[in-house]
Amino acid sequence: MAPRIQNQMAAFSGFRRARAFKRMQGFTYIGVLVLVALMGIALAATGQVWHTAQQREKEQELLFIGHQFQLALDQYAKHTPVRGRRQPLQLEELLKDPRHPEVQRYLRKIYPDPMTGSAEWGLIVGPNGEILGVHSLSDGEPVKKSNFGLADRLFEGRMKYSDWVFMHASG
Repeated sequence: MAPRIQNQMAAFSGFRRARAFKRMQGFTYIGVLVLVALMGIALAATGQVWHTAQQREKEQELLFIGHQFQLALDQYAKHTPVRGRRQPLQLEELLKDPRHPEVQRYLRKIYPDPMTGSAEWGLIVGPNGEILGVHSLSDGEPVKKSNFGLADRLFEGRMKYSDWVFMHASG
């Protein structure tokens, strides 16, 4: 009888160990779920920081390109022949000025709008169809709303990129 009782005790002990092992597996599963959730939260935070950094970089690029257009429009007006138009009718005229027999370039290329990725720009047009300024076509909200330089002080508090208008200095 003693061996039989020992076998029963061993079987019962094995059963208890198996139950304890299954409970441990449950805790391991919960631990893995918590770890996955924490990794997801960290990844989401990293994605948000990355998105904001990308947005700021695009804003800096928009300011640079806008100033290039502004400078080109100023140079176009400055190099106006005696009886010529002071502003272009198309942005392409900034690439090669049709008013002069020799090549006059005020821009190297028509830059794409960094906010939309398109080469299409919003144009501020004068009464005779001449281009006085450009702006982005994006209605996105800027990250930068203050602390602009002196040249861009009019952008303070603007709520859309399309409100950042780069005008010919005397236009």
